[in-house]
Amino acid sequence: MIRDALPFTVVDGVAVLDFSGDNARERYDLLLVTSCALAFEDATVRRVEVAIAATASVRRRALHRAGFRLEGTARERRLDGGLPVDELQYGRLRDDDTSGRLGFTAVMNTVTPRKRLISHLLLTDSSGRVCILETTFKPDFELPGGILEVGESPRVGLIREVEEELDHTVSVGRLLVVDWLAPYLGWEDAVELIFDGCELADFSIARLRPDGREIRAVHWLPPEAATATMAPFAQGRLRGALAARDEGRTLYLEAGVQIS
Repeated sequence: MIRDALPFTVVDGVAVLDFSGDNARERYDLLLVTSCALAFEDATVRRVEVAIAATASVRRRALHRAGFRLEGTARERRLDGGLPVDELQYGRLRDDDTSGRLGFTAVMNTVTPRKRLISHLLLTDSSGRVCILETTFKPDFELPGGILEVGESPRVGLIREVEEELDHTVSVGRLLVVDWLAPYLGWEDAVELIFDGCELADFSIARLRPDGREIRAVHWLPPEAATATMAPFAQGRLRGALAARDEGRTLYLEAGVQIS
């Protein structure tokens, strides 16, 4: 029997579509659009959601065209050909704009890759020693700074991170290093930026206070001693930042190795 809509159940204002049937792929778009229309005819329904296997690429593209946004991944939640595969959770709200450029970009924003962005600051004192932070959650030390929040600029996020870590507001100078971080431990890859904080005055150094939660202590070490406290991939990054400051340019690195 050819269906005009997918079966669904409604619980507490959420309509859950069953997109697992043996439907012709050329009908996917119609089935999804019609199913959403039927679900939203119920004034109590605020949301329509679908869970599918990550390997179902054709069905995924149909969901994108119908305005469904990718909301999460359940690892190895399903079996496909007897093998465990991830399950993807898609959702669409009653008030979502699903037409035109806004609708398209809202969906693509959820399904295209995103990288973490990290900002750190090169601070030195009048003797050329580097400010390096001893953390409470890992053995290697880091420059001041950290992971940016969604929608936060690298400069603003860096200022926020340093204020949280050291209870001090810093000035952010020019960009010294762009470094691509390869996957490490449980982290996916990311992009790191190192900005120049220049030479910090003695009276400002005296005001730095580690937060005691993430930062255990603040150390001022000669460059090579500071480098020795860092993870292997971060050592080249610090050396690159110091070189970029001396040479008055910005360097591009990958996994701590200078590329250009």
